[in-house]
Amino acid sequence: MIGLDTNVLVRYFAQDDPAQSRKASVLIESLTAERPGYVTQVALIEVVWVLGRAYDTRREEIAQVIETLLRTKELMVEASETVWKALRLYAGSLADFADCLIECACHDAQCEYTATFDAKAAKTAGLKLVK
Repeated sequence: MIGLDTNVLVRYFAQDDPAQSRKASVLIESLTAERPGYVTQVALIEVVWVLGRAYDTRREEIAQVIETLLRTKELMVEASETVWKALRLYAGSLADFADCLIECACHDAQCEYTATFDAKAAKTAGLKLVK
């Protein structure tokens, strides 16, 4: 298994730097189900943030990137079932993906609730506002 950093994933999806994008493509396309790439939740959150902020990628396209990562048999996504739940929440709301993943991870860990000072996260991702 080969761990994939955020910048490798971004170069692969964005194809914005000829040299690095080519290298990222060669690496990712060389992965197999027997020798997969590993995507951590941290790298996934960073990919979503970079695509949204630096590349102005639309939510629908970001959701497609996440789904592609989850469905690719040559990749293993950390806690993929939790990420699927977060993706469904993200796709059906205006919540940030990171907030969705935090909420779903806490729920899966059997937390009573997820506390936040972020009013938007409380309203859109189901976290509980600390008052």
